[in-house]
Amino acid sequence: MRVLIINPNSTDSMTQSMVEAARVAEPDIDVLGWTSHDGPPAIQGPEDGAAAVPPLLDLVGRVGAEIDCVIIGCFDDTGLDDARRIAPCPVIGIGQAAFHMSALRGMRFSVVTTLSVSVPVIEENIERYGMGGFLGRVHASELPVLETEDQSGSATGRIVQTSRDAIAEGNCDCIILGCGGMSHLAPGIQRELAQPVIDGVTAAARLARAISRD
Repeated sequence: MRVLIINPNSTDSMTQSMVEAARVAEPDIDVLGWTSHDGPPAIQGPEDGAAAVPPLLDLVGRVGAEIDCVIIGCFDDTGLDDARRIAPCPVIGIGQAAFHMSALRGMRFSVVTTLSVSVPVIEENIERYGMGGFLGRVHASELPVLETEDQSGSATGRIVQTSRDAIAEGNCDCIILGCGGMSHLAPGIQRELAQPVIDGVTAAARLARAISRD
């Protein structure tokens, strides 16, 4: 089985970290990664999302029959509906995958994302997917997307603290990491929290097998 992760932003290192997370989640799947080099360096809010859609769809239009499933590697599920209309295979968004994975496990979730500007986009998606009943709240860590690549531990620390604040509110059973760039931080964050942590890249990789064609 061959799965393609398309990163709608232009940061190659983020593409690679998502590919590596997917390969860890599903080691027997051939995972490839494409970067949208004409997209913004990071997708932070609706304006970046809108700018990312045309080059993303151009890449989706190049997907061939050898690909069994496409994963859109942005937690905002940028361009997801349009991508599904033109792709020759199933297309999964990492945000939608994370929400459904939590719901399938019967868990109420809170989302820890990057900046406040991303919160309304995520909330709207959750409602549009019919998942509002599972949502505690969407929390902004105020960590810019590209700073999720920081290996010093400060990014992990910021996300862990925001997650603890979310858990302290008492209305969630798990934390969903609300950025594809957080995928490589997920194991370290999970070690710091007693509640389950769901990474959208991992969730999408695991669901890809279930929905892809035989």
